[in-house]
Amino acid sequence: MKKDYRKKIRRRMLVVGCGFSLVLAVVLAKAAQIQIWQGDDLTRKAEKDFKASRVSMGKRGAVFDAHYRELAVTLDTQSIGAHPNQMKNRNVAARRLAKALGKNRRTLSKQLDTKHPFVWVKRQATPREVTTVEALSLPGVVFKPAHSRFYPNQSLAGQVIGFTGVDGSGLEGIEFHYDSHLRGRTDRFTVLRDARGYGFDAELSVLPNYTGQNVILTIDANIQFVAEEVLEATVDEFDANSGMAVVMDPKTGAILAMAHYPFIDPNRYRKFKQERWRNRIVTDAFEPGSTLKIFTAAAALESKSSSSQSIFYCENGVYRVGRNLIHDTHPYGWLTLKKIIKFSSNIGAAKVAKAMGDKTFYQTLERFGFGAKTGIDCPGESSGRLTSYRRWRTIDAANIAFGQGIAVSAIQLTTAVAAIANDGFLMKPYLVQAITDQNGRLLKNTTPKRIRRVISAHTARTVRGMMAAVVDEGGTGVKAALDRYQAGGKTGTAQKIEPDGGYSRKRFISSFVGLAPVHRPKVVVLVAIDEPCKRHYGGTVAAPAFRRITQAALSYLEVAPIEKSIQVSSMIRKAGT
Repeated sequence: MKKDYRKKIRRRMLVVGCGFSLVLAVVLAKAAQIQIWQGDDLTRKAEKDFKASRVSMGKRGAVFDAHYRELAVTLDTQSIGAHPNQMKNRNVAARRLAKALGKNRRTLSKQLDTKHPFVWVKRQATPREVTTVEALSLPGVVFKPAHSRFYPNQSLAGQVIGFTGVDGSGLEGIEFHYDSHLRGRTDRFTVLRDARGYGFDAELSVLPNYTGQNVILTIDANIQFVAEEVLEATVDEFDANSGMAVVMDPKTGAILAMAHYPFIDPNRYRKFKQERWRNRIVTDAFEPGSTLKIFTAAAALESKSSSSQSIFYCENGVYRVGRNLIHDTHPYGWLTLKKIIKFSSNIGAAKVAKAMGDKTFYQTLERFGFGAKTGIDCPGESSGRLTSYRRWRTIDAANIAFGQGIAVSAIQLTTAVAAIANDGFLMKPYLVQAITDQNGRLLKNTTPKRIRRVISAHTARTVRGMMAAVVDEGGTGVKAALDRYQAGGKTGTAQKIEPDGGYSRKRFISSFVGLAPVHRPKVVVLVAIDEPCKRHYGGTVAAPAFRRITQAALSYLEVAPIEKSIQVSSMIRKAGT
């Protein structure tokens, strides 16, 4: 009996031992599988729970004017975020945060009602907002260092400078075009975090030159301010839609001012309509009207089909070309080429173009840069429109001669006039003169670029003499006359095209483009006013604005005044050599 009992006990012990051995073998096999075959995968999974990858971006570089005055800078600030899973009551948190930040409570509740471990509550918060939220002491709310773009001069050159988004990327203007230079360098690093998601250690590498590069503009803030002030006053005076003004150094192509009205404040760009954001001086094309007559004259003189004293019969105000009638504002009989420009005769300009021939006229306009981009360092440049002479109808050359049937941008027109001011050499316009590193060390310098000779120096000086006559007594641009300087220019009153393709009798672009001093131009200035209501002639609307901007610019640049008679006689002597 006892012997059977002992055998029974031994069998049980053997079974239990085998069972334990089998379990141990399974555990050891599983452990081996985990450690040997799955070790790397499990390690990576574990690291995801206590390690997080972060990206850090250095400060964005600054934008300065020509004299290193700050136009765009980057400030240290904080962004407010939240870990929703750490909040006791998300609805209460949303309500309190919404009140503190002036945000919509329902929108914020939806943001916090998520499975994501982290959400942004307010990027680039103001110091007051940070202080207010800190005082709430809400669980799960965190504050992270950030950078905020700031434009200390508010609307000054707003469309030119552009702006950045919340992620620091340039969205418009210089901020967009030079984003790769301005943007701070990025670095990726690892943060160790505890079970609640808080970071407690980091492997942060420090990059040399972490801050972005600085961009130095050719724009002078003082000249820019005057141009904007005059533009605003002119648009308001004539109840116009908008206005543009450009000031250029004709010898180099450097832009001294590029103004738009209505303005935008890049600090609050979302509060303005998107149509205001763009730099219309570069992006928009329009029919120039009579300002193109100076290029008609230049083409005639250069081709020697006419001289300044060649005479043309202006048909007493009405001229038929095929089925079309061309009209002058006032009836004229015989006029010299010089007086055609002075009095702005459409009929005279059409006959001058006919005398030189379509091909010669077209090729001269093409050399001046019409129909092609200038290459200015701005985004979205328009090439305008200049149809090949091979497709011109009988009326087309006549229309183009006085600025219809051709479209130009404001920067194209200014650059072309600058070629006349520069004795016939066309220069490439530019807005950025230098790029420096964070310590001010020069990295890149822009040198003036001569594109080509368009007309001879003799032709350029002769045309400048005609432009001076426009501003003298009896000319259409007499209101552009300066004190102590001789200016030259051309008025433009262009009818806008209606949706049906016809020319409007009520909507105009009034413009004046000119240079000063005539004998040795230091500035070229363009003013264009869109849809003025009270008056619409360029000589009445835009010429006075040209005078105020040009007078202020020459005085500021300390250009020595010369008696007008001396300037004109000096220019005539040069033209006769």
